[in-house]
Amino acid sequence: MSEGKHQKREAVIAHHIDENLKEVFADYASGDMPTEIVDLLTVLKAQDQERNSK
Repeated sequence: MSEGKHQKREAVIAHHIDENLKEVFADYASGDMPTEIVDLLTVLKAQDQERNSK
C-alpha cells in the first residue's frame, strides 16, 4: 500500500473512531451507562486528550 493510501486509510479509521466516541460520550452524558463503562470512558478520554496534546 502506498504511503498516501496508508495515511488516508488511517485518517478514515481515526474519523470513525472519533465519531463512535462522540456517540458513546453523548450516551455517557445522559447517564444511561453502568459505572464500569463510565470509568473506562473516562480513562480513554484522558488518554485521547494526552495523545492530542503532544
